[in-house]
Amino acid sequence: MNILHPDSLSFADHRAANREGLLALGGDLSVARLLLAYRSGIFPWTDEPLTWWSPDPRAIFEIETFHPPKRLESKLRHHPFELTIDRDFNAVIHACAEPAQGRESTWISPRFVEAYLELHRQGHAHSVETWEKGKLVGGIYGVSIQGFFAGESMFHRVTDASKIALCHLMDHLRSQKFELFDTQVLSPLTARLGAIEIRRRDYLERLTSALRNPTRF
Repeated sequence: MNILHPDSLSFADHRAANREGLLALGGDLSVARLLLAYRSGIFPWTDEPLTWWSPDPRAIFEIETFHPPKRLESKLRHHPFELTIDRDFNAVIHACAEPAQGRESTWISPRFVEAYLELHRQGHAHSVETWEKGKLVGGIYGVSIQGFFAGESMFHRVTDASKIALCHLMDHLRSQKFELFDTQVLSPLTARLGAIEIRRRDYLERLTSALRNPTRF
């Protein structure tokens, strides 16, 4: 297992990852290391120990062909929600970090929260918020680099509020000509929403292309 040291930002080759995709332990969550990780197709997942992952296959949403599930289409046309971008990143990430909605714990530790707040302050992390009658009821956040977006987590306090935030995010990424939406590991929820798995080598090729794209979030 590769052990990262604070004085070195380098990561091992992806082929060093184990069967589950675990590549390295340790290091830190500095902005420089996080940006290098995402640019390299690697992401952090747990704290204590801090772990870094490069799974094969990799889960993505196809931005151009993404279509909301039929059940959501009516809500998208007639929903009572207000949708915003980067209005309250702080509230979104803290809501995602709450061990709620059937979860006894969360991987979003206080150290993760502070690290991604700093990414946001420096313009690398963004959120979409869903509001109902002035209250935050859902949202999603992630990391944006050139034409690449990594979705990190989403939450809801009202049925479908997070899914509607995802649909709004997809519309925004499509309008800005983003190329790649990384959702890391396929889950039952993301699969129902249309996420697919591709080979890691194909993912890395698409990532390289997206990072050449001069678009901005």
